[in-house]
Amino acid sequence: MRKSTSKAAEKVKHHQREKIDWELRPGGMLVQKRDVGVDPSGPMIKIKVSHDSCLYDITIPAQSTFGELKKILVQHTGLQPQEQRLLFTGKEKEDHEYLHMAGVKDLSKVILLEDPASKERKLEEMKRNEGLTKALESIAQVRAEVDKLSEKVVALETSICSGTKVADREFFVLTELLMMQLLKLDSIEAEGDAKLQRRNEVRRVQSFVDTIDNLKSRNSNPFSNSNCNCNAVSVTTNWERFDSGVGSLSAPVPAQSATKITQNWELFD
Repeated sequence: MRKSTSKAAEKVKHHQREKIDWELRPGGMLVQKRDVGVDPSGPMIKIKVSHDSCLYDITIPAQSTFGELKKILVQHTGLQPQEQRLLFTGKEKEDHEYLHMAGVKDLSKVILLEDPASKERKLEEMKRNEGLTKALESIAQVRAEVDKLSEKVVALETSICSGTKVADREFFVLTELLMMQLLKLDSIEAEGDAKLQRRNEVRRVQSFVDTIDNLKSRNSNPFSNSNCNCNAVSVTTNWERFDSGVGSLSAPVPAQSATKITQNWELFD
């Protein structure tokens, strides 16, 4: 009798030492909570997951959680678990909830929605990418036009260095065409790399405008053409030399005549 009582007491003490977790089933029954992964070979069920216009057949252990279902759906939908919202019988389910506890059975239907905040972020990112692509394309078009105009600038410089007089209208028209490209660049909304490319192209156009201004100055002043890099300029007029910036001219020799000139010319140093 004492042995039986002792065994019963030890059993009660051992039971008290064990930590028991409880869970509430849909029918209201309180049962001991199962350990996750205790029975990986448990019954499998096939559920249908609806997302937008797509329907996925997912085979999963019946005792899986909705969080585990989300991980499986990543490879089917491309949505990360934090971007997914799973609804069953019209209610959103948390990641820690179990399929069988929620009443999910074979051929049950679960609805997958994308998280609104995640969807909004993707739309914004898509708009930024579209804007970047559009900006880069617009800058490339301007660059192509500027390349053509740069050839005209080079041709204009070659003509002036060779001593050819160029009409003022040539400078005016070429400058106006370059300014039009500047206006196009100014109208392009750009961010990041596109903004950097636009800035570089603006500087390039401005450098061509400055070059045209210098060429116009050379064209109106023949003396300045001596600074050209090319050696095509040929000057045939004999110019008198000025030393140290001060005139040093000798008196002109008078023409031979019957009149005798006795006046002495002064020499200016």
